[in-house]
Amino acid sequence: MKTFLLNLRNVAVAGFFFLLPVIVVLIIVTKAFGALTSVGAKLAAMFGLKTIVGLTSTSVFTGVLLVVICLACGLLVAFVSAVGNAVEAWLAQYIPGYATYKAMAEEKLQHKVRLLPYQAALIKLGDHWRPAYVVEQDRDGNSVVFVPEAPDTSRGKVFLVGRDQVTLLSSLTANQLDASLKGMGKGLLTEHGLRG
Repeated sequence: MKTFLLNLRNVAVAGFFFLLPVIVVLIIVTKAFGALTSVGAKLAAMFGLKTIVGLTSTSVFTGVLLVVICLACGLLVAFVSAVGNAVEAWLAQYIPGYATYKAMAEEKLQHKVRLLPYQAALIKLGDHWRPAYVVEQDRDGNSVVFVPEAPDTSRGKVFLVGRDQVTLLSSLTANQLDASLKGMGKGLLTEHGLRG
């Protein structure tokens, strides 16, 4: 019996949360329709119509007015979005590093985690192994790698390296490597077990 009541409660809660947005939309449409009725009545009086297709002309004009307002608002949103995109493209063209700074700001303000599209790797530079991101690799195993600075991983150097200089790290994602480098390399040995 207890399970039945628990299931019944879960179904009732799910039904409530399903109906809540529908009820809110109906209330908003009803309020908007009521607010626009006086304008619809004036339009109907201006055209001298009492009914249209069996409906009161006030209701028809109010409905048409509501649809026109929705379309106008949709066009306004599209226009503002297009202007925003154009301004952003202009800023990216004339301000060096704009896209990088924008991504950093979004990451900080919206707590977005940007998924890095690279493969984590170690590359051999002289006598040392350095953490890096493989940006591109050809069929022969030659790679374009980005060696980030720590703790500012957005800065670094690009190298072209041969197959024997690169060790891909399948156990470590680029985001995990990035987080470790921002912590000055903490966790590379203890958490991820990397060895040079």
